[in-house]
Amino acid sequence: MGAAGAPGSSNAGDPASTLESVESLDAGNEMDRGLNNRHVQFIAIGGTIGTGLFLGSGKSIALTGPSIVFVYIGVGLVMFMLMRAIGEMMYRDPSQHTFINFITRYLGNGWGKFAGWSYWIVLVLIGMTEITAVSTYFITFFNTFDIDLTPWKWLIELVFLVVLATINLIAVKAFGEAEFWFSMIKITLICAMIVTAVVMVIVGYHYDAVHIPGHDGVSPAGTASLANLFHDFSIAPNGWLAFLMSFQMVFFAYEAIEFVGVTVSETQNPRKVLPKAINEIIMRILIFYVGALVAIMCIVPWTSFTPNKDGSFASPFIMVFQYAGLNWASALVFFVVITAASSSLNSLLYSAGRHLYQLASESDSPAFSKIGVVSKRRVPARAILISAACVLMSPVINAFPQVHSAFVLFSSASSAVIIFIYILTMLAHQRYRRSADFISDGFIMPAYKFTNTFAIVFFVFIYVTLFLASDTIGSGIAGLVWLAVFGGYCLLHDRFQNRDLKAALGK
Repeated sequence: MGAAGAPGSSNAGDPASTLESVESLDAGNEMDRGLNNRHVQFIAIGGTIGTGLFLGSGKSIALTGPSIVFVYIGVGLVMFMLMRAIGEMMYRDPSQHTFINFITRYLGNGWGKFAGWSYWIVLVLIGMTEITAVSTYFITFFNTFDIDLTPWKWLIELVFLVVLATINLIAVKAFGEAEFWFSMIKITLICAMIVTAVVMVIVGYHYDAVHIPGHDGVSPAGTASLANLFHDFSIAPNGWLAFLMSFQMVFFAYEAIEFVGVTVSETQNPRKVLPKAINEIIMRILIFYVGALVAIMCIVPWTSFTPNKDGSFASPFIMVFQYAGLNWASALVFFVVITAASSSLNSLLYSAGRHLYQLASESDSPAFSKIGVVSKRRVPARAILISAACVLMSPVINAFPQVHSAFVLFSSASSAVIIFIYILTMLAHQRYRRSADFISDGFIMPAYKFTNTFAIVFFVFIYVTLFLASDTIGSGIAGLVWLAVFGGYCLLHDRFQNRDLKAALGK
């Protein structure tokens, strides 16, 4: 990575301000550009749609009612600003394996080391959570056919991880194809649910009271109508605290939207494909999130979303299909949820492998640097295998209650830490715009002085909301401790390392 110009320097007439060809930038890129436009588009969709939409949206609706639509749009716009910042820097240098590299380039090695290691650890922790979720959903799916696979939970996790790791090891094109089909399954279910809802509203479909799988008691009868969307409408029906907490829930539903920014160094025609993938994020949010939520609330009045005794909520997707008379809806939705969780885990292994590869290739340690190599298939095989092995610790951790409790705290703290990384990314973008690297003929983020600053303020706001509820305050505190301890260590280590280097050169 070339050194950036000093922040605030002019780019007029500077050679660095000229847009270089991808081929010239790719001189040190050992990865295979095996991802085409179709792959990247669906990887972007997969990063936007997670299991939260299928299973967790019931809780979001219960918190704020129909106004949750405005929260999804508002948070989605901010995440779009984040992606435009990442996209602008990646467009400038599409040979980078991760957007984290720009934190190193424009904020220094200390913050780069903090962001790089923190992000990799976050990916592994989320991966450990996802592999547990995959096995849980797999067992739930077979329970709908009265088949109990609970004793084989550990084996299910092992098989899924081995299969997904193998896909990542074969070739980057294999990863892209897997994500294409995973995303296609998710899109098909969402579109089917929206079409079902539209038909039910048009015909004024009346449904009887029915027991919904995953919901205590019997759900009341009703009629599909647009009136359900506006009945008892209020911006904050459960109070302003609940409304503020909904921003946090929606923000974490969008987590991993940045994964498309890790594929650029392995994408064909990145300067053509990347802007298109990022610009279409807003349309995906409107169709897949807003469209789905509006369709759900037209069928099921938002007041019908009530928690079970254990605090969980029934899947809104299962509710809609069940009301439509599709008794096999539960099995269908959980099949799709399995693919959604598998897609998330697949992307996590891909991203974690690239980040560990990057960290190892930049390391001064001869032993650790051996991880920073690519295989004959031009994938970072060693980094992928090590990341997968770390994720595989999940079943072992779950077997010990005390260790599991500590893991839950670390896992929840990972969501807080990623907010720091988003903020650092936006700060790096600000430095890029003031550096000699800036190019005016690139994929420019509009009104960056306002949009960039607004995004940073919003991320700080999300972090503050962690301290508003008892179940998230631990995450907020743990995140701050991580920032102070590990962030402080990285900055001090970099400072003393630079001091020693200057002293050595002085001699």
